[in-house]
Amino acid sequence: MSILEVSHLTKAYSGKAVVDDLTFSIEPGEIFGLLGPNGAGKSTTMMMIAGQRRPDGGSILLNGHPVDDLTAGHRLDLGLVPQEVAIYPDLTGRENLEFFGQIYGMRGARLRDRVDHVLADIGLTEHAHQAVSTFSGGMKRRLNFGAGLLHEPRLVILDEPTVGVDPQSRSHLLESVQRQADQGRAVIYASHYMEEAESICDRVAIIDAGRLLKIGVPTELLENSHSNVWIEVLATADRIAPGLKGVADVQSVNDHEAQVVVRRERRDHPAEFSRRVSAVLEQLAAADAEVLSIETRDHNLEQLFLDLTGRNLRD
Repeated sequence: MSILEVSHLTKAYSGKAVVDDLTFSIEPGEIFGLLGPNGAGKSTTMMMIAGQRRPDGGSILLNGHPVDDLTAGHRLDLGLVPQEVAIYPDLTGRENLEFFGQIYGMRGARLRDRVDHVLADIGLTEHAHQAVSTFSGGMKRRLNFGAGLLHEPRLVILDEPTVGVDPQSRSHLLESVQRQADQGRAVIYASHYMEEAESICDRVAIIDAGRLLKIGVPTELLENSHSNVWIEVLATADRIAPGLKGVADVQSVNDHEAQVVVRRERRDHPAEFSRRVSAVLEQLAAADAEVLSIETRDHNLEQLFLDLTGRNLRD
């Protein structure tokens, strides 16, 4: 039985749909990546799953029970770790966890044991008695994460858990997330770091404008994708872009160099793709653009994400 079932979920603000007929399910022990650009509907979806916003339509079942009608006991099956750090700077790390544990109804020996366990899991045992105001950004993120695990939820929702942290803290957080899944917990992992999602998620859902574009195992989503050709040239992007319109993507590297990307579509026959690459090189030669380097790069989740959601900057 799925730990979470989201079916035909919808939500609109001022008549504009921000979540549009979204359907997916998550199994126990699964890390499920929720990926999308700014404004895609990720946060709204997670808030509805957490019961903090009411959907306009569709259903959300946690362990078979509607989220908007959960008993106090069933609500403890869910742990939410928000993107904003929601801990108290004047309290120590231990005091913060004790406070949140009491909110979850824990007392006495069980509370002490859980706080000790979580502190060890997030790597903050040695800093347990320091005021959080003295913590680094990565330490605060790890404590924020730990607060959502105290009550041993069956589903953990993580909203951009590694934003702004150092590489060591990011690595530790990712290892902690994997341990939660290994212990049988389901994890919703929302992130804009595609390499993280590709490495840690069992499945990913790519959404945009509230709609589901792709869902599946990262390797399966990419198995029919092909390598792109990247060409570095000594020329300005403005000078060469007109002649390559519709054939290749051109972007500036600096005031003197540009990058040309020939993207291989799934429908491309190898011979046709080779002809397109040759045509691009001929056009660059005609424009007197000196080729500095040529390389192929395997398609990855970030490129798939950009292909599906577009490459324009969004606010």
